[in-house]
Amino acid sequence: MTPFELAEPRTLREALALLDPDDATVRPISGGTAVMLMMKAGVLRPRRLVSLRAIDGGLAGIAREPDGALRIGAMTPLAELEHADAVRREWPVIARTLRTLSNVRVRNVATIGGHLAHGDPHQDLPPVLSALGARVTVAGPKGERTVPVEGLSTGYYETVLARDELITAVAVPALGRKRAAYLKCTTRSADDWPALGMAVALETEGEAIRTASIVIGAATDRPTRLAAAEAVLRGGRADDATLARAGDAAADELAIAGDPRGSAAYKKQLARVYLRRAVRAALG
Repeated sequence: MTPFELAEPRTLREALALLDPDDATVRPISGGTAVMLMMKAGVLRPRRLVSLRAIDGGLAGIAREPDGALRIGAMTPLAELEHADAVRREWPVIARTLRTLSNVRVRNVATIGGHLAHGDPHQDLPPVLSALGARVTVAGPKGERTVPVEGLSTGYYETVLARDELITAVAVPALGRKRAAYLKCTTRSADDWPALGMAVALETEGEAIRTASIVIGAATDRPTRLAAAEAVLRGGRADDATLARAGDAAADELAIAGDPRGSAAYKKQLARVYLRRAVRAALG
């Protein structure tokens, strides 16, 4: 690795001031699980890394908002989120997803803010949080703004974040009557990057699906909402015929490129199969 400056600001304001909107070699670092791998591989040669670990002021921790939403500080390790009682009890899909996200050593260090800011389309949490309607709070020199997790990524390793902006928190709405599931297909070990990930959140009324939120990851260059499949499911029952039509709608609306984890045709078939499985998993 080439030499670089390591800055350790104590406040969020200091951290933002150390970032440079015009210099791609100045990067923030939280857990560092992705950044250090990129540096070792030589694809990232930073001039300055701005560590967020020493910042005071609520950038870590898990809390309940008055409206029932879950608030997660951006510097919260993924392992802490995985084991939080409130998450396991009221957002079990998040806890279940985290159990097969990478491995225990990574989850102990990686933070949710860094996970989302990295923009890797193969990650597991972005499609889940998108299906749940989560939003991130972003801080920058001009103040704060909120961005839906669904709209955070713009492509491979690209996000709407400016170089002098940081994610400070994630808010996940109360699940309420919705039931959710996330399933992924991996070509190697269970904790490997998936060939496809499918997240669904459903609200039912009797045997009918009242609302459906379906987001696919890994097979596309960013978490992608399957609007046509959602339209098929809304108002219908989760029977074989309806799920088959929804799966076909999902495959037809997807723009998929093949990669080492599978061809485009293979991933389209995975979308059909895993949509059906995820809906049934969510409905129990």
